Amino acid sequence: MILNRFRLTDQVAIVTGAGRGIGRASALALAEAGADVVCAARTAAQVEEVAERIRGLGRGALAVSCDVTRGEQLDALAARTLEAFGRIDVVVNNAGGTPPTPMLQLTDETFEAAFHFNVTSAMHLSRLTIPAMLKSGGGSIINISSALSHMVESGFVAYGTAKAALSHLTRLMACEFAPRVRVNALAVGATVTDALAPFLKVGDLQQQMEALTPMARLGTPEDIACAVLYLASPASSWVTGKVFEIDGGTVDSNWPLKIPGYQE
Repeated sequence: MILNRFRLTDQVAIVTGAGRGIGRASALALAEAGADVVCAARTAAQVEEVAERIRGLGRGALAVSCDVTRGEQLDALAARTLEAFGRIDVVVNNAGGTPPTPMLQLTDETFEAAFHFNVTSAMHLSRLTIPAMLKSGGGSIINISSALSHMVESGFVAYGTAKAALSHLTRLMACEFAPRVRVNALAVGATVTDALAPFLKVGDLQQQMEALTPMARLGTPEDIACAVLYLASPASSWVTGKVFEIDGGTVDSNWPLKIPGYQE
């Protein structure tokens, strides 16, 4: 049956930023498909709640408190995964983000921090886990990028540049490790997460964003998790080095809040 190609029975996945939003939905989706899941995020209580949900599905789960900007904590995450499960098959580099900031107010330190959070952390965890994937016969890495990696909007120089780098890191890694380790990314559009929710309470912002989206609604974490499952599973076994645009059909930014930038 074709649906069997979406199964991840007895595989082991690591999901960063798994305490809420896209990471949480992705961790649960992978578990529903049969994977044991290591849930990593900074807030221990959040990842433990997700891990408990996964155990309730009959799968193994490990909750790890981890700040992905700290290399030693990523080292410990990979080590604990191998200690607990003995293998790594899937990595979802989901943790990331950077608040919008006008470029003339953007310091070098903030710009470099955005790159480290969104790009270096994904490269570091991938470097740690690829040897285990190769040892077990192969694997899949999914990087969560953004529509702003290719769209333009004022105030997103740091975030958009970092996500563009993550998208191309995806292609370069895919080239280097094919055919045994597949590496793909999702360029995610406006999705209703805890990060976006406060903005959606401002006036009719959500209605404006929906009106600017061809599919007439914003994304949900589950919309993204479905794509994560596809890329993690054998269903996408002939897919690598691709950046999938999961964005409700947008071709231009649907962010209606104009952040003041350069003005003469």
